[in-house]
Amino acid sequence: MTASDRQLQADAEPTESAPDNAAAEEGYARGLNPRTIQMIAIGGAIGTGLFYGAGGAIEKAGPALILAYLVAGLAIFVIMRALGELLTYRPVSGSFAEYAHEFLGRFAGFVTGWSYWAVWVATCMAEITVAGKYVQYWFDIQGWITALVVLAAMFAANLISVRLFGEGEFWFSTIKVTAIIGMILLGIGVLTIGFGHAANPTVTNLWADGGVFPNGFGQSLLVLQIVLFAYVGVELVGVTAGEAREPRKTLRKAINTLPFRIGLFYVGALVVIMSVSSWRTFHEGKSPFVEVFQQIGIPGAAGLINFVLLTAALSSCNSGIYSTGRMLRTLSLHGEAPAVLSKLSSRAVPYLGISLSAAVMVIGVVVNVISPDKAFAYITAVSTIGIIFVWGMILVCHMIYRRRVKQGLLPASDYRLPGAPVTTWLALGFLGLVVVLLFLTESGRTALVVGAVWGVLVCSGYLALTKLGKRTA
Repeated sequence: MTASDRQLQADAEPTESAPDNAAAEEGYARGLNPRTIQMIAIGGAIGTGLFYGAGGAIEKAGPALILAYLVAGLAIFVIMRALGELLTYRPVSGSFAEYAHEFLGRFAGFVTGWSYWAVWVATCMAEITVAGKYVQYWFDIQGWITALVVLAAMFAANLISVRLFGEGEFWFSTIKVTAIIGMILLGIGVLTIGFGHAANPTVTNLWADGGVFPNGFGQSLLVLQIVLFAYVGVELVGVTAGEAREPRKTLRKAINTLPFRIGLFYVGALVVIMSVSSWRTFHEGKSPFVEVFQQIGIPGAAGLINFVLLTAALSSCNSGIYSTGRMLRTLSLHGEAPAVLSKLSSRAVPYLGISLSAAVMVIGVVVNVISPDKAFAYITAVSTIGIIFVWGMILVCHMIYRRRVKQGLLPASDYRLPGAPVTTWLALGFLGLVVVLLFLTESGRTALVVGAVWGVLVCSGYLALTKLGKRTA
């Protein structure tokens, strides 16, 4: 072992104040069965980014978007396999912060935990506002009222029990999966037997109208940032580790099926969409799913997909409240959030962490009243740069874990990331490329500015925490 390795090992050791594994997880109920975990994993990879945001991405990149989803999907699979290896080594709720604590030290755990909390708080703020807009399709109700009702309903469900959260997510995911599979089957019917009223359905639409890269290779690279953020939520299975039954077996199965889910729900759906109709017919602000269903001639297509979009928003908010409550408890157990947030209810739910997170999310309702269009661009920017940081930390922790296994300091997991450390470095390089691409777009630069501001805030919070700890010691 070199001197630098010995120093790295010393720096990365958990602090004396950090609780042991058993203490950190004590009290949680294993209320998430394998069926629920599988659907949470599936639902985490499907959101409004696909159902709604894909329209703008198709307009920018054309058929090259399919390749972008494939490349990003490979990077996401590497990240999830790295997380899976860590989870089989030590399955804990709040996994990202726990592993950062163990392998990189207290500061890294603090920043990772609070950043992931901010990612989901911001995402939930955006989703409850979007839910308000979806409801306006049927009812003339002010958006902020719907946003408040949605937040209250998801808050209550999470407060009652983890099992109720899991059942809600199971059915939300079922609706989303059914919508995508239905669209794919209908699209195949259009392409093979001429079902429906689409103008020129043919797979040659994928390359005949301007080629695979109709707007140039550079524009296809820029769309990677949009694609990557559509995958936000796949890592949620890591947060469920402390409450999953048979976590090592269940989580392994959920991660192993990720390539199939990406291939079917993203790549498969986009191949069918851009085969049924030319990519030029899809535009930003309009769901490509709505467009395809309407072209096929499905009655009430707009209303049907609007319902699915509402479901996706509810699912995201449900997951956001769940994950933020668990992450705050993890931070509290490490002394990096108020100690009271570590308390569990009689139903083994971190009710105070959930309550605080939901209270902060109410800001989204207020912003929805004041200026939903402009202000939410800044709010969601936190989740944009924050999730890149969290995914990057998973990869770094995995590399350090592998180094310690090689040194004989830790037991080896029987669920290993293939090709590591080469695949780990490639995935980190991909995340770095996306950060560079953020400089080239207005929304990306906004994300970087907000990310920098958040970095200053969280670092200041850590310094204040350290000084307070010294005074009370």
